[in-house]
Parts: sequence; C-alpha cells; structure tokens
Amino acid sequence: MINASQLRSFTEQIFSALGCSDADAQLAANVLVSADLRGVDSHGVARLPGYVRLYDHGRINPQPQIRVVHETPSTAVVDGDKGLGLVVGPWAMKVAIEKARIAGTGWVAVRNSNHFGIAGYHALLATEHDMIGQAMTHAAPLVAPTFSLDKLLGTNPIAVAIPAATEPTFLADFASTAVAYGKLEILQRKGQDIPLGWAQNATGEPTTDANAIRNGGALLPLGTDREHGSHKGYGLGAIVDIFSGVLSGANYGPWVPPFATAGFMQANEGVGAGTGHFFGAMRIDAFRPADEFKAHMDTWIQRFRQAKAVDGKQVLIPGDPERDMEAERLANGIPVVEPVIKSLEELGERFGVKL
Repeated sequence: MINASQLRSFTEQIFSALGCSDADAQLAANVLVSADLRGVDSHGVARLPGYVRLYDHGRINPQPQIRVVHETPSTAVVDGDKGLGLVVGPWAMKVAIEKARIAGTGWVAVRNSNHFGIAGYHALLATEHDMIGQAMTHAAPLVAPTFSLDKLLGTNPIAVAIPAATEPTFLADFASTAVAYGKLEILQRKGQDIPLGWAQNATGEPTTDANAIRNGGALLPLGTDREHGSHKGYGLGAIVDIFSGVLSGANYGPWVPPFATAGFMQANEGVGAGTGHFFGAMRIDAFRPADEFKAHMDTWIQRFRQAKAVDGKQVLIPGDPERDMEAERLANGIPVVEPVIKSLEELGERFGVKL
C-alpha cells in the first residue's frame, strides 16, 4: 500500500526527469494517480514505465508547443506536438470549455498526441463550469471488429460527465470493448487466466489466455459476439476512431501508434499525425437554467438509486464504484502489485528518484 501523495510525488519527479516542465509533470502525475485512486489500476502508475519507453523511442516530446491549428467559434483542431496525452488532453479540454462559454458548446479534435490516461479525468473538467463534458480517444489496434481476424480498432473509450446539485456527478467512462487491455496486463502480472468473452485467439476462437493478444489474437468488441451485440461495440469503437482520428488528422484504424506495452512498440504510422482524441463541452444554460437542470439530475439519480434490485445487489449510478474506491484509497493507500513496484523501483534507480 502506497500513500497517494507519495505515489504522486514519485511520478511527478520521473516526468520532471524526462524534461517536462514543473506544471506539466505535476499535471501528468495527477492524471495517472487519479486513475489509481478511482480503482482504474490499468491506467494508473503501472503505465509510467510505458510513457518512459515512449520517450526513449522518441515518440514523446517532453516540452511540446501545443497549439490550435484550425478553429471556428465553437470548434477547434489542436496539434499536441507529440506531447504527453496526459498534458495535451486537459489543454484541449480547456479549449472546448472556453468555446462553450462563448458559443454554448465547444468541440475539439486533437492530433499528434499520445495516450491520455483515463477519459473520465478530462470529461470531469467541464463539470466545474456547469457544463457537461465528453472525452474520447482511440488507441492501439488490438481489437477485431465483429467477424474479423484482423486487429483494426483500439479499446476506444468514451466518457460523459454530467453535474448534479447535491448528488455526486454522473460519470460514465467505459471502453467500447468487452474489457480494456490494461485488465489483461493485470492478469498477466498475476499469472492468471482471463474470463471467456474478453479475447479471441489467432484463429478467432474464444480464449482464456491472458497473452492471447501477443500471440496473434485480439480483444473483442463490447458484446463479445454477434448474438450478444458485438456489432454495437464495434460501432461505438468505430465512431470514436473516426472522431479522434479521421476528423482530427491523426492516424486511425490499424495505423494508430501503439502504447508502449511490451510487444507493441512498433508504430505503423502513415495516414496522419500521432494519436488523436475528441473532446466536447456543453454549457447547461444553453439548454435550460443550470440550477433547474441539476435539481432534476438529483431527482433522476435518486430515483435510480431507489430502484428495486435483485437479491444482494444494489442499483448504482455511473461513477459510484470509482467514488467509493477513491474514498477508501485516500484513507488507506493505493495497493500496488509487486511487478509494478519492481518496475517503478527500476525507474527510480535510473533517474535517481526514491520510491
């Protein structure tokens, strides 16, 4: 168990050692540790060695000149200059928020970026301004569309954050696949099998092998197979890829550069610039008075919480499990498995930072 502030300090020092500014290192560390606090261990500090590998391969610019390259009153395209997605994402979301202040809504497509952590972090930024936030990103091609043996899409998450008055924020943050690849990485570290329905092997058969993707297999879309709606997960992932890549001028489909997960370092770039994201901010009072809306969101949330549930279960609001986990981990610390501890200690030795 590691205290969140200690983990954040260590992570910040590693990013500083790569050449990031103090502000960027602090922001990047905060995005990663926020994932661990919320229980999304697949996107937390376990990913730190991956960002360092991206830097080592020349795919991350620690001091990017992030800029708007095209805009209208309500839209913009942002070039991330190969910066950390953990930094480029919040920068672009702020552009969307400022657009929404003026035009009612703001939409920002991003190119030439990198992995941006958990989508929910960015979507939540809008709720601080009485806005609804949206964030999505495409990712390395590890996912086979329905009936495909080829890996053409990423896990391609979508997040939507909606503020309420006295109730906590509604935050839906989910991959368009049956599971995020990071969940496989967690089981790989533990030497455990994956549940059926997460992945297929090289011949398209269901598998429980956590290393199936490395051996020619693929992740499956949300729904797993056609009979259970995998075509819908495929459709969601495709939408995210088009918004994040085709619309922004980033790479897309099988050309999206991979994250630095072992075995996936080689990027097949060629149709665009780096990794892409897509952000949206909608000013609530562009539709109805914000206080009125948030009061009705309270009613909505309270009614769903009161839903009659099956024995031993409770109807949750999107964001509930993560809020509960954050409260627990702030109080008791963040559990970090031994393989991740070892990888962080190796980074510490390299950069002279003590974990």
